[in-house]
Amino acid sequence: MTDRPKKPTARRELVESEIFERASALFAERGFSGTSLGDIAESLGITRPALYYYVKSKEDLLAKLVAQMTEGPAAEIEALAADESLAPADRLRRIAHLIAFQRASQPKRFQLLLRSEADLPPEAAKAHRAGQRVAFTGLMCVIEEGIKKGQFRPVDVRVTALAVAGMCNWVAWWHHPGDRHYSDTEAAGHVADLAVAMVCRPEGSGPAADGPIAALALIRQDLDYLERILRE
Repeated sequence: MTDRPKKPTARRELVESEIFERASALFAERGFSGTSLGDIAESLGITRPALYYYVKSKEDLLAKLVAQMTEGPAAEIEALAADESLAPADRLRRIAHLIAFQRASQPKRFQLLLRSEADLPPEAAKAHRAGQRVAFTGLMCVIEEGIKKGQFRPVDVRVTALAVAGMCNWVAWWHHPGDRHYSDTEAAGHVADLAVAMVCRPEGSGPAADGPIAALALIRQDLDYLERILRE
């Protein structure tokens, strides 16, 4: 009978979290290639052999960080995008909030991810790209559904998804945990509201029906409005 793998203890999880934070800061500051395990151990105040108890290698550490930043959130975004019990605007708000909150609460880790993409081990790079595709596809699907249902303006789906993602990602640079102006949740909430405001029509401005015919009617409304402006 083989022994079952032991679950991580609370102390181990706490130490690993601290290792991830210190490693993220050093990788973001010096780059992956410019940071050694010795540097990470020194910043933690432990010996390099002690660090090996928690991580096998620098590449293994980076791979774990990538998995935390991409795989979990991608699965959540995919589930939200497919949740038909929520209106497209609610789904878009929740997806944007999820992304923005992660950037707000873990800015160093996200900055590390961007700056270390070229240094990712093959499997980690593959997982990272897959997570990006899932998240971006989820955003586009929600925006497209909102347009078809007449709840969103007839915007370019891909460009709008890129704009929402970019707005959420930028939080990692302008917001810092402990910010006196906004909490992580408040910062994410403001960005999520802006994401919805980018696409939603004012109440009562859309037709009652759903589907392609409704979308076409909305496009005609926009064209009529543009023609009136040009004639003035």
